[in-house]
Amino acid sequence: MNTIKRNEKLNDKRKVANKNYNLEKLESAASLDIEVLLEKLNSSVNGMEEKEVINSRNTYGKNEITGERKKSLTKKLVESFINPFTIILLCLAIVSTITDIILPYTQGVLDEVDPLTVIIIMTMVIASGALRYIQETRSGNAAEKLLSMITTTCSVERKDKGPKEIPLEEVVAGDIIHLSAGDMLPADVRIIEAKDLFISQSALTGESEPVEKVHTKATKDYDIITEYHNLAFMGSNVISGSAKAVVIAVGDNTMFGSMAKSVAGEAVETNFTKGVNAVSWVLIRFMLIMVPIVFFVNGITKGDWLEAFLFAISVAVGLTPEMLPMIVTTCLAKGAVAMSKKKTIIKNLNSIQNFGAMDILCTDKTGTLTQDKVVLEYYMDLHGEEDSRILRHAYLNSFFQTGYKNLMDRAIISRTEEEEAKDKTLTDLSEAYHKVDEIPFDFTRRRLSVVIEDSSGKSQMITKGAVEEMLSICDFAEYNGEIMPLTTKVKKEILARVNDLNEDGMRVIGLAQKTNPSPVGSFGVKDECEMVLLGYLAFLDPPKESTKDAIRVLKEHGVTTKILTGDNEKVTRCICRQVGLKVENILLGSDIEKMSSDELKKAVEETTVFAKLSPEQKSTIVTVLRENGHTVGFMGDGINDAVAMKSADVGISVDTAVDIAKESADVILLEKSLMVLEEGIIEGRKTYANMIKYIKMTASSNFGNMFSVLAASALLPFLPMMSVHLIMLNLIYDISCIAIPWDNVDEEFIKEPKAWDASSIGSFMIWIGPTSSVFDWTTYLIMYFIICPQFVSNGALYNTIADGTIIQSGVFAGLDMKATYVAMFQAGWFVESMWTQTLVIHMIRTQKIPFIQSRASASLTLLTCGGIGLLTVIPFTPFGKALGFVPLPGVYFLYLGATVFLYMCLVTILKKVYVKRYGSLM
Repeated sequence: MNTIKRNEKLNDKRKVANKNYNLEKLESAASLDIEVLLEKLNSSVNGMEEKEVINSRNTYGKNEITGERKKSLTKKLVESFINPFTIILLCLAIVSTITDIILPYTQGVLDEVDPLTVIIIMTMVIASGALRYIQETRSGNAAEKLLSMITTTCSVERKDKGPKEIPLEEVVAGDIIHLSAGDMLPADVRIIEAKDLFISQSALTGESEPVEKVHTKATKDYDIITEYHNLAFMGSNVISGSAKAVVIAVGDNTMFGSMAKSVAGEAVETNFTKGVNAVSWVLIRFMLIMVPIVFFVNGITKGDWLEAFLFAISVAVGLTPEMLPMIVTTCLAKGAVAMSKKKTIIKNLNSIQNFGAMDILCTDKTGTLTQDKVVLEYYMDLHGEEDSRILRHAYLNSFFQTGYKNLMDRAIISRTEEEEAKDKTLTDLSEAYHKVDEIPFDFTRRRLSVVIEDSSGKSQMITKGAVEEMLSICDFAEYNGEIMPLTTKVKKEILARVNDLNEDGMRVIGLAQKTNPSPVGSFGVKDECEMVLLGYLAFLDPPKESTKDAIRVLKEHGVTTKILTGDNEKVTRCICRQVGLKVENILLGSDIEKMSSDELKKAVEETTVFAKLSPEQKSTIVTVLRENGHTVGFMGDGINDAVAMKSADVGISVDTAVDIAKESADVILLEKSLMVLEEGIIEGRKTYANMIKYIKMTASSNFGNMFSVLAASALLPFLPMMSVHLIMLNLIYDISCIAIPWDNVDEEFIKEPKAWDASSIGSFMIWIGPTSSVFDWTTYLIMYFIICPQFVSNGALYNTIADGTIIQSGVFAGLDMKATYVAMFQAGWFVESMWTQTLVIHMIRTQKIPFIQSRASASLTLLTCGGIGLLTVIPFTPFGKALGFVPLPGVYFLYLGATVFLYMCLVTILKKVYVKRYGSLM
């Protein structure tokens, strides 16, 4: 590829993947000759002089990663306590403090000092904010966890000083470093010399199999930077071997530094946060419209502007669901506690609702859907038949080799030990043979050989490795029970069978042997020739036992599963087939790089599997899905998944994840079974259901009450309820709602994802709210024209009663007739409001017929009934007298019973009409 085309490709990669580290610099370093690279870095194989070190540090920066600045205690408290509703509540508290406490006190009217409103409001604000702060306070953060993974010193070679251990932050670009087994990479490096160097990149890529690194320059471009065989990256660690390397990137310019900054950044605004804020503003807009109207209507009709202002403030308090912050936080906390009993940690309180609202689950494959371990699935001869001789030879090769035993070696040894009981030819193989010599695995040959000898003195060389490489050293094949030449026809048959196994997601290696190789001391690579190909070994990373059921259950609950993996598409397709996930389309990372934004938005909807992805591409896909209107969860287990987790509405980690993935996640599944996903979704949907119940029932009920107040303000010659009455009514109602987070939820409701829809709040208020007003108005008529005249004024209406008239006889003898008339009227509406406002909880909490087809929880039923009972008896108590009420006559309760029955019937009818029109009550 010429330089222009190469640069265009690199720019496209940066543009699509949004990479922060210097991709061009890393890829260029991989393809340059060592001498040229060292010259560009002003270095040499013996390191740099002190002056060159200083220049490099000034040019390329320090080897330090910029982490996220920790939030101060003040900021944490502000975020916990301040939201649109608490701002409104605090403003109301300030106004109430002035009007109910400061003004009466300064005017010397101490008996009018009334702190009740302020106490109620501040109790709600403090309780909800404190609960949220406590729940969301947790130790550490993702960026610190990333930094803690890196070693504090490394071996660096400087001119005239030789190798020396220096602090990590003193390493500069151009430094020559020495690596050995157990070392953590201190920076991004290009390998200069290597001997059996195997490096684990699992912390970066999520793939557990170590990869070999060599010094030869790259001759082609790779789609993913970690695939370059001569580059190693900060945060990875040396499994075996040794190496000499030159530092090409430090600090924030490393791949690790880029991930650290991504993880340390602020999380995206989730659909839950957007939903709650949208709902808050809908209610606030209603308040901003209603309160001024009530103020001016009362001021104009009554002439007392101060009283009108105080009443308008009470209306504002009445319209505000003071308990909303606490109910929301309690619902979330209750969901988190319920999930903790199922061995699921909810780190971010809001994530429990996002869990339930999730309609797409994006998941990594390795270690998430799979067990993240290799098992030997098949040991076969060249015809594809199981053959214990193949397993025996493979065991001897894996057991006696002294280098790094990779996952395949361990799988071979484990399978042999399992089969010993069934096949006696596999027993005590390690004692029946001894090793003579070996040729370790290397990147160029891609095979490993051992020479073993039995007790009779017979020696044989056993070699295993990549099938293509094995075919290149084999002249014969054990075919149809005979040793015969390895013809082109046989090779094609072998490759076809291997390809079939690859299509099934297997990793296949070949196995060959020959007897009596060169004698001890002269044995070497030259002996890997004229060998006899025996058969294949096929390996698989099997899915977790619970994966298939989990994916099925997710689908039943309306959640689409998409696979986002760095692994190849063949293996991924096989896993999908095993777990019952229908693969409708596969996109590779290289395909995504070529797409425009519009093309990608369409493609993500039609694609089930995204393979060979970089970490940034995973994040891009999640972001695009969210932009398309989905609530997206991402489940992963590696550092390479951390950025995508931060981009999702809810990041989910699993039991086998690395620490940084767990730190970045909102939810951690400690159970090995993925079936806990179903429980999390159900709990999340219950949480949403109970939150939206409170919001809709309270908003509609409060709106109905204020609608009634507005009509009364315009038509009645007195206020239908005093400010303190509204506050008391609101307080007892809110206490009745405390049990809503523990309420039962209909099974039908949790079948589909539920997203926040602020517009439905407004429509619900308009539909259901005025329903109570109908009966409020009938209560006005009955109280004003029938009950109050009959039991207070001997048939006279309020506006015909002369000022100062005293009741001459009866239970109210000696009381002011007008004041008693108003007191009974207000007591009647006070009690009726509580009955209708509280019973509507049971009507709205379900789409079914309440008390018959669907019952509230015992705690909610007890609290609502208790609230109704308490408020009903208040007018008959000294406390009621202090509030300005008088006892109600018995006939009132006959009317009340009829009103409540008709109200429930009307709400049931309107509820069914609403559901038919809008599809759902919630």
